[in-house]
Amino acid sequence: MPPILEGPSITLRPPCDADIEARLLLGSDPKIAEMFGVSREDVRPITRDKAAAWVRNLGEHPHAWIIEIQGRCAGEIRLDRVDQHDRRASMAIGIYDSALLGRGFGSEAIGLLLRHAFGPMGLHRIGIRVLSYNERAIRAYEKSGFVVEGREREAALVNGAWHDDVMMGLLDHEFLGKVPIE
Repeated sequence: MPPILEGPSITLRPPCDADIEARLLLGSDPKIAEMFGVSREDVRPITRDKAAAWVRNLGEHPHAWIIEIQGRCAGEIRLDRVDQHDRRASMAIGIYDSALLGRGFGSEAIGLLLRHAFGPMGLHRIGIRVLSYNERAIRAYEKSGFVVEGREREAALVNGAWHDDVMMGLLDHEFLGKVPIE
């Protein structure tokens, strides 16, 4: 089970049963889903079973946290494909309440996760893929220190159009040179 990570405005914590109802209430916002590469016609209402599966999957994931903002579940952040030998992983984040976007909560969650990844976990590199039109996410990643390393052209078909994936990365010494680990 991952540790609880606390910041000034948010908490990253393991999921609990109450998150099923919270995820159900967050629903399926088509604009948010589009940022993850889901076409509008493919967005479906979230069901209790899907919400329960989401909580269960996060609970079974060794490096996944609920993003808790103002005392309630607002999304998730994960380290996927953790490779202890090469000391690398990929990161994924999602805030599912559009009223909470653009307020710095995602950047704070990323910072907490990176402190943990480059501190106690001892990772050397974190990579991320983001759709080229997700400018808000790209700005948050750049603010956190990620740099663009490449582009996979026309990698995602969203709403009938092809879009590029932008690959970004961050190395431990780049992050640790800017942010002290407590």
